[in-house]
Amino acid sequence: MLAGLIMLVATINAMAQQSTSADGQAIKKGMTKVTILYPAGDGKKFDMDYYLNKHIPMVKGLFAGALKATAIDIGIAGGAAGAPTPFVVICCFYFDNVSAFQNAMAANGPKIQGDIPNYTNIQPVIQISKVLE
Repeated sequence: MLAGLIMLVATINAMAQQSTSADGQAIKKGMTKVTILYPAGDGKKFDMDYYLNKHIPMVKGLFAGALKATAIDIGIAGGAAGAPTPFVVICCFYFDNVSAFQNAMAANGPKIQGDIPNYTNIQPVIQISKVLE
């Protein structure tokens, strides 16, 4: 009984240390998270089909081994009842560390940034952070 309880606690602790992205990839404490936010607003356009079927596969291919996980969210509402969504789309890329992201962008940034006008007229906001939990 005690062994089973210890195993349960160990499993819960391991799960708390690691979660998964929308595509089932491991997200671990200490990883670098690059969040790309596309603010909503009048006159802003976003081609979700192009983004999901052309842009994101291109980015995943260019970042290859450096990219560890991804998550893509579409805004559906703001925080208050009836409030509009502040962001059309939020994309998160996960890397082992910030230098892995910087190296991937140094090699591929112009191609990735050059593709943005093909799916949106929105200037993305980018935040780089460290996963704490």
